[in-house]
Amino acid sequence: MKVTFYQPIHPTLKKYIKGYYFVDKDDNHQPIRYLTFPDNYFIVSACQDVSIIQDKGWVEINRSPSKNIAIDFVFRCAVPTEIFYQQSVNEVTVYFKPLGIYHFFNADKNEDLQQEIHLSDFKEIMDNILKEPNRKTQIEMLENYWLSKLREKTLTLAYTVLDDFETELSIEKIASKNKITRQYVNKISQRYLAKPASEFRKIQRFRHVLISNKKSRNLTELSYENLFYDQSHLIKDFKELTKISPGKFFENVDTEQNNIWLFI
Repeated sequence: MKVTFYQPIHPTLKKYIKGYYFVDKDDNHQPIRYLTFPDNYFIVSACQDVSIIQDKGWVEINRSPSKNIAIDFVFRCAVPTEIFYQQSVNEVTVYFKPLGIYHFFNADKNEDLQQEIHLSDFKEIMDNILKEPNRKTQIEMLENYWLSKLREKTLTLAYTVLDDFETELSIEKIASKNKITRQYVNKISQRYLAKPASEFRKIQRFRHVLISNKKSRNLTELSYENLFYDQSHLIKDFKELTKISPGKFFENVDTEQNNIWLFI
């Protein structure tokens, strides 16, 4: 299964969308199984003519004889997830940066987004995009759709707290800096990022390690460059989020790719 990850072309979309990819139906396709790992994106997928079976940490996609569009919305990916395609399907998947998705829907908390997506014209437009055979036209249609939905919001405090999560500041100091309580920091994190502040920061550190691994020479460097206390802290978090050691992970996963997948 060949998947190309595209960065948004329009500069405004780049502020809010990390990227997107398409999967094309191919009758010569062999079953594909891979692991995907925790991240802090909000991910929306549309699949054509499929049945989906899923449980915690496991998703199976099969072709369906009935015509349909299946919408999947993932906003809290905290454990490794096994994805199994029995056959190839037509699919488009969009990755929104933290807070990014709120600029395209009326919802102002993560619990309302699912309903907003299903009540919008998203399903109809994605169906039209997936029926289009030309990739360049698909990209134009997809980006034009998101531009038509864009209503930029002022989320000043949420963005300030999000920026603070990328620093060495403790949750207590982030609260003090913003003249709010620690509990309110967590409330903001839960409301907009769909997870507690500590979980968001753990996953964000992990994701930064994947990027930094391209230039750092060893785990000690990776630890200190990415706000871990030490190498043991990095290894502990890494095993919690991937179920394997960092060494084994980097041997088997191509971190040069935008989609960090381990094929199994």
